[in-house]
Amino acid sequence: MEFKPKILKLSAGVPIAIINKTTAKELGIHPNERVLIQNPKSKKDFATIVNVVTDMVHKKEIGISSELKKSLQITDSSKLKVILAPTPISINFIKKKLSGKTLSKKEIYQIIKDIVENELSEPEIALFVSAMQQKAMNKKETIYLINAIRDTGEALNLKNKIIVDKHSIGGVAGNRTTPIVVSICTAAGLVMPKTSSRAITSAAGTADVIEIIAKVDFSMNELKKIIKKANACLVWGGGLGMVPADSKIIKVEKLLKIDPKAQLLASIIAKKLAVGSTHILIDIPYGKSAKVTKQKALELKKDFLSLAKFFKKKMIVLLTPGNEPIGKGVGPALEIRDVIRILDPTKQGPGDLEKKSLLLAGAIFEVTKKTKKGKGVFLAQEILYSGKAFDKFKQIIKAQGGKVKEPKLGKFKKEILSIKSGKIKEINNKAINSLARIAGSPEDKGAGLDLFIKTGEKIKKRDKLLTIYAESKQRLKAALYFYKKNKPITFK
Repeated sequence: MEFKPKILKLSAGVPIAIINKTTAKELGIHPNERVLIQNPKSKKDFATIVNVVTDMVHKKEIGISSELKKSLQITDSSKLKVILAPTPISINFIKKKLSGKTLSKKEIYQIIKDIVENELSEPEIALFVSAMQQKAMNKKETIYLINAIRDTGEALNLKNKIIVDKHSIGGVAGNRTTPIVVSICTAAGLVMPKTSSRAITSAAGTADVIEIIAKVDFSMNELKKIIKKANACLVWGGGLGMVPADSKIIKVEKLLKIDPKAQLLASIIAKKLAVGSTHILIDIPYGKSAKVTKQKALELKKDFLSLAKFFKKKMIVLLTPGNEPIGKGVGPALEIRDVIRILDPTKQGPGDLEKKSLLLAGAIFEVTKKTKKGKGVFLAQEILYSGKAFDKFKQIIKAQGGKVKEPKLGKFKKEILSIKSGKIKEINNKAINSLARIAGSPEDKGAGLDLFIKTGEKIKKRDKLLTIYAESKQRLKAALYFYKKNKPITFK
């Protein structure tokens, strides 16, 4: 039976398909069963859970969310087919992991293959993510996962002897070091093809931030041209076909607000292998309200170095304090503003973000033998303060079809003032990230926060603590309610 697509006027964040109750009965499809939706014209198909309704769609119509429209490349003339989908064998492997058993190489490859080929629906991927979170994976399983994610995608295959990459495990509000570090390091002649994900648990990812001033979604051929021009890129990895399974898993992680250790390791290492990285810097922020404690950070460091040794990569892992937000802005537009102010020698950016960026760039110079040990930060400072890093940043942005400019902040804003005098005891990262997200970040690019205080600072009554930006009054109202209820800033 052919179906005419009816594009639903909603964006659910997940693929949604709806068919009429009478049609479902004719096809023998029950509510919440797996179906395979096929678009013969684009030769695309998608497995998903189907919803059954008595109205909203007619007998020969299928209601499609905007996410599904994009995945299936649906046009006005599309005719879709819907068939009851058999349960993939990988579901049994996911259940096996949920029971606490170890998965084989073949089983992990099958799960990842089914994710890439849309054989697993998002709820089923969520089950796999939950299994990794609850039961964990050993080193052998993690290596299988890394290889499966890498092998089911494209590879960049650059011919340079040294290819540098860096990655932060995230979790700290602000902390937008990547554009600064890439600009400093490539201004010194290093090659740094930086592919980044969008935000998972934070208020913005590097791709969300760069998208304010430049395009971040490119084909592999376009990416190679950008790297040839600028020796670098600052792009979204999800559109390159490099690690497609990772992009789909991250989307589910974002909804669940969890990031299992095995997937975190696999996601980072698989991306580095896909771009051919030879020298890698890993930044692990730790702290009370960061993703990990210092003890967990030390364990992660050991895991990363062990995997780097297995894959024969030069790696340096830095543990950095993550007890509070880094920088001033939290949210895409506010964070790119901080980046520009640090890179531009005529402007003044947040000191803590600048200091950390110099530390990371310096470490890269040392691991790549650009400088002797202990001298990296000095070279990084020289390049940043001379304006060479800013020139390189502008070159990268231009190569990506953009232009460096002052970003537009949210239309609605509200200043939060201190209700008493005292000393700042804590600025909770998780609560600050949640506050920015409730304000609309990262989907609303101008939404987020400006922070005016740091832990340990003395303040007076009615001193400015932060400003919340939003694109709508409703979002601003919701953010204010969250702030009052959750108190992300505490006083001594």
